[in-house]
Amino acid sequence: MQCPYCNNNETKVTDKRDNVSITRRRRECLKCKKRFTTYERVELDLGVIKKDCSREKFDREKLYRGVEKNLEKRPFTTKQVEEIVGDIESRIYRAAQDKDIKSSKIGQIVMDKLKRVDKVAYIRFAAVYRDFADLEDFQQEIKKLT
Repeated sequence: MQCPYCNNNETKVTDKRDNVSITRRRRECLKCKKRFTTYERVELDLGVIKKDCSREKFDREKLYRGVEKNLEKRPFTTKQVEEIVGDIESRIYRAAQDKDIKSSKIGQIVMDKLKRVDKVAYIRFAAVYRDFADLEDFQQEIKKLT
């Protein structure tokens, strides 16, 4: 690992912490003695099969943006959003069979997680995911929650 301060190639790991899908390493440069943090994420070649049967590569950033948008103006920190997305991503990888997963399965996993962490975010996501047509659809979903 190259030091971002002096470009030295010799560093040592002083601390390592594993999260759901991320490994955080605290490093120290052996030359300039400055410390920095690196993050390591497992990336698998996962395909998403969309409703129209087309296939695209799984995009973690797309998942992150969607979850972040539904948690907007809710009492969640960036770190908490990252942990939620990490948990969802782990579940997606476990649910994938033969390196492919249907977009409907991803949507269900996201809905299940949002339902547990924040009911408002869940309703926001469900409104788009299930294509609510009118106020009655919202009322029915809210009744299910209460």
